[in-house]
Amino acid sequence: MSTTDYNRETTDGSRPAEESDVQRTTEDRVELAARIELLEAENRRLRSTYARVRHAQYRKRALGLFAISIVAVGGGLIFPAHRDVLFALGATGAFGAVLTYYLSPGAFVAADVGERIYAALASNQAALAGELGLSETRLYVPAHAIGDCRLFVPRYHDYELPTHEGPIVTDEDARGLVLEPTGGRLFEAFQQALTTDLSRTPSPLAAQLADGLVEQFELADGVDPQVDPSQVTFAVTDSAVRDLDRFDHPVASFLAVGMATGLEQPVDLTVTRGDGRADWLVTCRWDIETALESRTIGPTDATAAET
Repeated sequence: MSTTDYNRETTDGSRPAEESDVQRTTEDRVELAARIELLEAENRRLRSTYARVRHAQYRKRALGLFAISIVAVGGGLIFPAHRDVLFALGATGAFGAVLTYYLSPGAFVAADVGERIYAALASNQAALAGELGLSETRLYVPAHAIGDCRLFVPRYHDYELPTHEGPIVTDEDARGLVLEPTGGRLFEAFQQALTTDLSRTPSPLAAQLADGLVEQFELADGVDPQVDPSQVTFAVTDSAVRDLDRFDHPVASFLAVGMATGLEQPVDLTVTRGDGRADWLVTCRWDIETALESRTIGPTDATAAET
């Protein structure tokens, strides 16, 4: 027997350890692939089931509206004195039933997908702000000469508001970035869905924005606003997009844009981790001088102050 043949055999006649390991690895890969395929199939099944449940909910609502329509029309036939009102109610119910049945949502975007999309955006914007040596100030400026509400990230601690569009502003007293905020278009959709006017005072405005995040957009499970004379702090629980302290986070941005637009004055935004009662604390200050005093001057600002 040659040395090579001897190495290919073991003392008990079985295959050598190397061949056994290769076969075991192959079997593990096949098993893992089978498990992945099974999980993907289960994931598709769950998505399909969830969609059917949502459609079923909308169909039930449509049937409920249609039932109200029939009752209203029947009441109009029985009570001629109130026929006009009841017929109008019946027509409204029928129209609402048709819209609810045929316009129910058919596509759902997982929160994890939105998280991944936003993560890339936040990383790029934060890197750009870092390269430009900008301060930590995040100022949401309501619609004025530069157009719609904008996010202004100034270069220096002492600054003036920009007077024209960005994105890079090089004015002597207003150096920095002027960006469209992530929450800007969310706020536009929120305004379009409002059944009442947007409030112009802090407490009811904060309540409207909190309800919008939870009920309309479902971006958080709970948002509890606490209003003080010059600021409001939103206690946010279970945000669909994690880590609210990132650059222009959708939840924080929506709240800041809403407060700036409703109060018609710039809003300074800070985000900190919660104190146990909530996951995150989003603070919007409209007393800008107080907001500036509450911030510590960073290295960039300190250098500017010296010069």
